[in-house]
Amino acid sequence: MSASAQETDYEQIYRDLEPANFSYVHNIDPGEMYDTQYSAWSPYPLFRLTTQLVFKNTVIEPGYYLLTPREHKGNWYILFKEQGKVKYIIPVYNREIVPLGFYDENLPKIKLTPTQKFHLKFHDFVGKHIKSSQRKPAPNTFLEVTDLENNFISLVIYWGNHRYYMILRTIQL
Repeated sequence: MSASAQETDYEQIYRDLEPANFSYVHNIDPGEMYDTQYSAWSPYPLFRLTTQLVFKNTVIEPGYYLLTPREHKGNWYILFKEQGKVKYIIPVYNREIVPLGFYDENLPKIKLTPTQKFHLKFHDFVGKHIKSSQRKPAPNTFLEVTDLENNFISLVIYWGNHRYYMILRTIQL
């Protein structure tokens, strides 16, 4: 465990965080359309949860969730979405810029066959000369989950240029 993780008082952070006091109409994330309009698939990280996690009175049940960062009235939250609907809204206690080169160091490199390389070069060529055919690349994503003392879990979501820190518990108080 790093020195900064030992110095962080997760219990105090957990106590200070306020649960979300808002919801979305029909549990639909209004920003999802803008995030996905240029993508062929969801740009959000998929989180597989095999045991329940708890934030205050919210119990997050096991399942598959798309984790989506959203700002609401100056505060950041992570939306746990299941089958396109917002199921849980958990506050973020810290938001930072992702360190330069992080994704290059931590994401696996794809090995391409010669046919795939030709295919990508062809698409790049077309994209340079026909602007309407260009697609924005999906943002890079990464997840870090750390088991901490006193039944706390640290969940760090890397999405695009930012990383979002959450603190959860494995048992309810």
